Parts: sequence; C-alpha cells; structure tokens
Amino acid sequence: MWKGKAGALLRVWGLWPAGVPGRRLLNCDAASPAGNSSPRCWNCGSPGGGGRGDGFFCSQCRALQPPDPTRDYFSLMDCNRSFRVDTAKLQHRYQQLQRLVHPDFFSQRSQTEKDFSEKHSTLVNDAYKTLLAPLTRGLYLLNRKHLLTM
Repeated sequence: MWKGKAGALLRVWGLWPAGVPGRRLLNCDAASPAGNSSPRCWNCGSPGGGGRGDGFFCSQCRALQPPDPTRDYFSLMDCNRSFRVDTAKLQHRYQQLQRLVHPDFFSQRSQTEKDFSEKHSTLVNDAYKTLLAPLTRGLYLLNRKHLLTM
C-alpha cells in the first residue's frame, strides 16, 4: 500500500493508516462534521465515512473522504475561535495536516482520492494563510460572525 518515499516518510512521521503498526492518529476530533448523521464512505459504503476521530479517512477501508464544506478554519486548524491565535501551534497543525493529506502521498491511490487530497490540501493551505496573518484572521472572524447572525 504505502511504498517508496511516501511510506518511508509516513514511518518517520508515525502516520500509518489504522491497523498498521506505528500508526498515530491525529487528534482531530473537530474534523467530523458537527450534527452530521454519519455520512457514508464513498468507497466502501460503510456508515461513518469520516469516522474514528481523525475525520479524514473511512474507519473501515481507510479511503480519504471528501472535505466538509461547512467546516470553518478554526476547527480545521484546531484553534480557539478568537482573534488571538498561537501561531506556533497553528504552524505545527498545518504541517501535521499536510503530512496527512498532501497530494504527494496519494500518487498511487484512486483518482477520487487524488482529487479529495488536492481539495483537502488546498483547504488546509487557505486556512493556514488566513489564520496566520492578523488582518485576514480578523476579517475571517468578522465574516463568520456576520454569516452566523444572518
């Protein structure tokens, strides 16, 4: 399954799929959509397509699932919804997520997973850039607050 450079990197980072020795699940409990009643996996059809706490992979077949379009950047990056953000923690989370969903790690997977990987990676990049800079973070907060009050 994981061969070559990608497999070696995953071993070093401890990010093997569940069931494979050495796998360390990310603490990403905010990744599963809130209030969503167990979406089905696109690959195997099992309920809880984004299950098992990491929210990115199916708990049964470990296929990468589509990104949640309703997810906000703060929950994705595991930050408090506040203007004050620990940028060191934000950078660490960014690197952690990119090691999990970057397209380079999906070159030998199905086209569907490649597409989902690109979408996840783009979302993570956008979230990181937005929350890293105080101006864009503040504008994002105001926009989210405005959307919530409509």
